[in-house]
Amino acid sequence: MPRDLHPRLLRGFVATAESLHFGRAAGRLHVAQQALSRDIRTLEGLLGDALFTRTTRSVELTPAGQRLLPRARRLLALHDEILAGAAARPLLLDLNSDVTGPDLTADRVLERARAAWPEGELLARFHGGLAAAAAELLAHRLDVSFGRFAGLPAPLRDQLAQRPVRLERISVMMADTHPLADRPVLRVAELTGHPVDVCAGNPATTEWADLGVRLLREHGLTPAAPYVPPVGVDETARYLARHGDPMLTTVGGPRIPGVVNVPLVEPVPLSLVSLVHRPGERHPGLAALGAAAAGLGAAEGWLRRPAGSWLPAADAALLG
Repeated sequence: MPRDLHPRLLRGFVATAESLHFGRAAGRLHVAQQALSRDIRTLEGLLGDALFTRTTRSVELTPAGQRLLPRARRLLALHDEILAGAAARPLLLDLNSDVTGPDLTADRVLERARAAWPEGELLARFHGGLAAAAAELLAHRLDVSFGRFAGLPAPLRDQLAQRPVRLERISVMMADTHPLADRPVLRVAELTGHPVDVCAGNPATTEWADLGVRLLREHGLTPAAPYVPPVGVDETARYLARHGDPMLTTVGGPRIPGVVNVPLVEPVPLSLVSLVHRPGERHPGLAALGAAAAGLGAAEGWLRRPAGSWLPAADAALLG
């Protein structure tokens, strides 16, 4: 049967060997002396040798302890080097799109986290949607993403962790020549007779298309045909002018020449954006992102649900 040697046991041994005093070694390690003595006995049992000779007046290393000490120091140094390297590696996070906007959640969280953690490296990636990013997360090619967690299939949700970040207001964007383009806001019912593009043709954003289909179905509206999605500002402007259908988006999205972004009301549809990562991830960059999201959310009421809003039950359940 394989035997595992926990670094804690070696750390207790080295501290005791250097101080030759169990009480001082325990104080240095911030553990109880009884716990340290138990760890030393466990280590001696694993190695099959006594490491110290103990009397009422002194503690001395045995020959086996003297042989072990330099090797234990090297192994602990390597252990600490591995951990330091893991913490120092860049954190890869998905912003969904390289197009910026006046109030994009992921962009703002990243900006604050970088300011709060200048010694670290947060590298942005652009996978286009949480559905695409989820596969990259599970393959360890990505560390963090943002998006609508409730829209992922259950088998994916079961393998990932999330923390709610923001309730984003949903809007529609359309070419400025569209008959509805001159409205400051649009009642959801005013979209009747106007098919709405929910990006159903984009396999990277199936979680977003699911939200759109739910919204349209519940309010008697029609989804547009699933076209091949555009990429980038210029292509999006051409796409909207060519197809003519309002496209579901969020209020803080990109400003595009020739395109308007009109908030929806009565009800106010919402999308819950979560910070998504692998369970057990302990990178300091993830902690910086979590703190940044929490700070922005508290200051601006990101998780406060407005009166007269619409949110799918599956999303609302994630809010607790």
